[in-house]
Amino acid sequence: MVNFNGELLTRNLNFLNQGNRGLRYGDSLFETFRAINGKLFFWEDHYLRLMASMRMLRMEIPMNFTMEFLEEQIQRVVVANHLNEGAARIRLTVFRNDGGFYLPKTNDISFFIESTPMENSFYILEETPYEVELFKDFYVNSDMLSTLKTNNRIINVVGSIFAKENDYDNCLLLNTEKQVVEALNGNLFLVKDNMIKTPPLKDGCLNGIIRKKLIEILKKLEGYELEESSISPFELQKADEIFITNSILGIRPITKYRKKQFANKVAKDLLGKLNATARLA
Repeated sequence: MVNFNGELLTRNLNFLNQGNRGLRYGDSLFETFRAINGKLFFWEDHYLRLMASMRMLRMEIPMNFTMEFLEEQIQRVVVANHLNEGAARIRLTVFRNDGGFYLPKTNDISFFIESTPMENSFYILEETPYEVELFKDFYVNSDMLSTLKTNNRIINVVGSIFAKENDYDNCLLLNTEKQVVEALNGNLFLVKDNMIKTPPLKDGCLNGIIRKKLIEILKKLEGYELEESSISPFELQKADEIFITNSILGIRPITKYRKKQFANKVAKDLLGKLNATARLA
């Protein structure tokens, strides 16, 4: 079952048409996150990011689009799919309603919500080999639109195909200034001694929720120094650790980039603290 504008529908029902602006122009936003036994991980952060993104794209936010209303709609889908006991992956998509060409006829929106089962209730550190390479065919723009979770993910799609064709587990994306900004599926953190670096939003990286949570955690920890600054490709092979973050995986250590092998000691430490933060959120 999926939730389309508050109505529960079967997954195989054709409720979107060729006029959908998300399909035609990528005029759409989405949020993905975990639900454990009906509890939504970092829901307030996801909601606030969605509202800020909708305002930036000049979408009309309905009066009833409160955090409580959307959580209720999510819970309806979770229960309908019998996922209220266990782990589920949630995707909430918002798109501008049909009509117009580049200039829309309306700024009113619709939404749909999906839920699928997951194996693990909390973030688990994967320690299997995970090799990455730079993706240099196309570049991320260094602007605020790149920080949004829009449906315009063609660079991620083509980069994923490149990774598969060349037997990599993931690729790292560069911006137009040739700085490393993120992975195909999440934000990037680099560890060197006690310094932890992550690209700043001005470089064009996604304004990720787990990125935000780790920054909050790191600012409270002794023994680590956090720096939001541009990362040159030359820094990758000098790092002690590199890891990826997103709302579904939590933290995913990179084990190899070219000839360099990486440890995961800091990633393990931070994952425990991230899980603790998720329990309290």
